[in-house]
Amino acid sequence: MKKAILAVVLGSVALGAMAQETPWQVRARAVHINPADKSDPILGVGPSDLISVSNKTIPEVDISYFFTPNISAELVLTYPQKHDVYIDGESIGTFKHLPPTLLAQYHFMPSAQFSPYVGVGVNWTTFSKNKMLGGLGSLEHDSFGLALQAGVDYKLDKNWSLNLDIKKVQIRSDVLLAGVKVSKVKVDPVMLGVGVGYRF
Repeated sequence: MKKAILAVVLGSVALGAMAQETPWQVRARAVHINPADKSDPILGVGPSDLISVSNKTIPEVDISYFFTPNISAELVLTYPQKHDVYIDGESIGTFKHLPPTLLAQYHFMPSAQFSPYVGVGVNWTTFSKNKMLGGLGSLEHDSFGLALQAGVDYKLDKNWSLNLDIKKVQIRSDVLLAGVKVSKVKVDPVMLGVGVGYRF
């Protein structure tokens, strides 16, 4: 009898633990990047010759860990993305960038079906494969900046949710021509994302 009671108790504890949410959540989003397109005039001469970066829609994956029901950390990841670069609307080449972002989030109503949140964190962007002006032009290799975020999860059930998210990310770089700084570009994109999340 004691063994049977013990088995029932242990089984109930195990089922209860399985029913509880773990602290981990993953999301997959489609994100549209809309750069601010602000730059210094090349060599500081006049308002012309301004540099701009193309818009782009990219895939994004993020991993969240909940320290409490209200407080979490989110790591935002993608693979290196290729952008076109323009001067006064004329293409001068391309570059690739990898922009992982780490955010601390506050969830206002974590148990509600409609669960809004805000976040603040840091972005690190590394630039690579600069192919501008026949190889003479390039962007500085790394950019560190602030990231701000707001979003909402709409829970479909215990595990699945839909997500709407917007971020403003500070990405800036010097523009080099034959190794000499000729301008500074502020990509500073607004990133609007929609996707789906799964809470383990």
